[in-house]
Amino acid sequence: MRNRTNQIVRGIVALVCLLLTAATAAPAEAPLTADQLVEMAIAVNPQVKSARYRWQSAEHSIKQTVAPNDPIFTYTNSDSVKSPVGRAALREFNFSENFQFPGKAFYQRDQAVRTAQIARLALAATIRDLRAAVLTGYYQLLLDSALAAVNLENNASLDQVLKVTQIAYSASQVTQTDVISAEYDLTAGRQLEKQYETSIANDQTTLDQLLFRPPGEHLNIDRTLRLEALTAPLDPLIDRAYAARQEILEAALSERNFNTALSLAKMEYLPDFTLGVQYDQYLIPAFAPTPTQPNDWVGIIGFNLPIFFWIKQNEDVARARTDLAASRTDLASLRSQTAATVTTLYRSAQFAYYNASVYRDSLTPLAAQDFRVALIAYQSGKIDFVTLSGALQRSYAARINYLQAANQFLAGEVALEQAIGAPLAK
Repeated sequence: MRNRTNQIVRGIVALVCLLLTAATAAPAEAPLTADQLVEMAIAVNPQVKSARYRWQSAEHSIKQTVAPNDPIFTYTNSDSVKSPVGRAALREFNFSENFQFPGKAFYQRDQAVRTAQIARLALAATIRDLRAAVLTGYYQLLLDSALAAVNLENNASLDQVLKVTQIAYSASQVTQTDVISAEYDLTAGRQLEKQYETSIANDQTTLDQLLFRPPGEHLNIDRTLRLEALTAPLDPLIDRAYAARQEILEAALSERNFNTALSLAKMEYLPDFTLGVQYDQYLIPAFAPTPTQPNDWVGIIGFNLPIFFWIKQNEDVARARTDLAASRTDLASLRSQTAATVTTLYRSAQFAYYNASVYRDSLTPLAAQDFRVALIAYQSGKIDFVTLSGALQRSYAARINYLQAANQFLAGEVALEQAIGAPLAK
């Protein structure tokens, strides 16, 4: 009796512990949305980190452009009889500094600032492309998951058709061909399940790679397929692309850098200077300027003479002019290409949304209704198996076409955002 009581008590204690553990357990993590996946990828992706380091490196190069050159100190042991380091008749201490013509350093600093800005824009372009890749992979995973679900539903309908044909065959209402055809269709549909499982696994691995995660450590993501119409007009999107696309901004900064390079090339006609001071110490008084003055000071000034300007400075200026003209042409070409790309992607996305809407709101419900009516008609002997199979195939194709059109719209929207250089306003 006592043993039974102890068992009951231990059982109650175990049940209470189990309930407490369940009550204090951490709640299940909410599925991750597309925006959350993008934020995670930006935080850990190595390509983004590399682009950020390159930008920081360019930032640290700005101050160097206005820093003066290191001065040069020279010690001369002159007229030594025994060795170069032995006792000499004259010792010279020279201190010199090279200076650019005033104004050159400010132009060089401007170029370094713009180079850092271009590196920052390259970082923004890397983040933009990563965002597009994550969203594309995410939507592909949604598509393959939805296709797998539709295939399972279609297999259930095929199984229903197989049972109907078997009943009709057992009643001698149809031939065995109907049963064999229905069984073939069901087997083919089940074979697709493995294909979709492989596609889903590959999609998850692609997302894992973009998130810098080992293959197989899949995240719990939201697999709800949402479609929102693209309501923004085309012309404002093109204007926004002109103002936001990183490649256009980089080309504009490069044009300004080439314009500055032209000014620097023209300044090559101006001389650079060398200033120095020298202290002479005469150890033999007879060598000194006067017997009572064994030490003296020497001032030094020098500058370069561009006497070969026709083969150096002239060519530098000509090259700078052609580089500037090329950069302006590149900028104009890039703006034209951007406008054309945004226009075609916008039209394609609009058509894909229209196509998906037609399948979702009209064709898919009609095809589903057609299959239900055809199934009843087949059971009553009013139609043959070919007609029933065609109705089921239309229902399946309508749902597949809707998913593909929806994926084309989402992928087109991502490509449009990538071409503009910034997300679309929701």
